[in-house]
Amino acid sequence: MDSRGLLIAVPGDVREFENYRWHASPSTYLDALVEVAGAVPVIVPALVSETGLGTVLDRVDGVLLTGSVSNVHPERYGAAPSPAHEPYDPARDRLTEALIRMALARGLPLLAICRGHQELNVALGGSLATEIQEGEGRMDHRVRPHPEQGERFALRHPVAVTEGGALAQIVGAAPIQVNSLHRQAIDRLAEGLAVEALAEDGTVEAVSVKGAEGFALGVQWHPEYWAASDAPSRAIFEAFASACRTYRDAR
Repeated sequence: MDSRGLLIAVPGDVREFENYRWHASPSTYLDALVEVAGAVPVIVPALVSETGLGTVLDRVDGVLLTGSVSNVHPERYGAAPSPAHEPYDPARDRLTEALIRMALARGLPLLAICRGHQELNVALGGSLATEIQEGEGRMDHRVRPHPEQGERFALRHPVAVTEGGALAQIVGAAPIQVNSLHRQAIDRLAEGLAVEALAEDGTVEAVSVKGAEGFALGVQWHPEYWAASDAPSRAIFEAFASACRTYRDAR
């Protein structure tokens, strides 16, 4: 068995501040990888070519797609841009589409969170709906304004886990409590995805890739924030880490 530590590729968001262009990732995802998954995160800048991505993926043991304040550009799923779809990060869109395609082709474990969950759906041919709280019978999934991050990321509502699915094998079949910080969600589900969890209003909260060679899971909520203290959140990161170790040891 290979005793090397895990390396996990994390796409960088592009940000402009302090007169610099930054390629960065929120620390909560990195903390969960280090502290719960026992992995070393490797931030991949959005300027890397597909050839460069191949070099990165040759060396890492998994891919984590993070959430972000930005949204997938609607032109990627055939919708007309509007202020409701903003803000955008087209460089990240290009990066994550390539990461998803290449990771799935290699059977490289993939965990997609929030924006990443939506990116996974779009990359496989699905679409997104924006301002979902305005739809009839829909909950308000947007973040609640609060100065404390713990309150912003508080577990707010239950999701029903698909019986016998990939997520149920990780967290069990009973409903679990999740947080909610999004105003977009999956609209048309990609044919290559299976629904793993639903909110009470029908929002697709988790998906898996049908026929994937390895771990390939997307969740709309933020398990990274509570990975150290919430059992289902921890279980997701531990299952991802286990899949990454299996992939590493099989090389």
